[in-house]
Amino acid sequence: MESRLKVIKLFKMLHRTRLDVFKDDNMALTAARLKINDEFKKNKNETSEENISQMIKMGRGVETILRQGVLQVEHVSEDTLKLRPRKPLLLENVPYCDKPRSKT
Repeated sequence: MESRLKVIKLFKMLHRTRLDVFKDDNMALTAARLKINDEFKKNKNETSEENISQMIKMGRGVETILRQGVLQVEHVSEDTLKLRPRKPLLLENVPYCDKPRSKT
């Protein structure tokens, strides 16, 4: 019963992540929804606790990759792309300097 709750929690977490990562991109939202639902339906009859825990671990890894490694990019014109990063992906940057640092 405990693993069932973990699976449901992971399912909901993946769908929330999908909504956040692919915001305003209906094709990506639909494709991700279908893929998540398909993977969970494919493995819904799994009874081995070991396999279930392994799949939960893999699902959490997928969620982390989606949240930390996926950026939205939009085609503005033939030669131009517009990057739409989410706030958690923006990091403090070191200021740009035209002059190379001298080695001391």
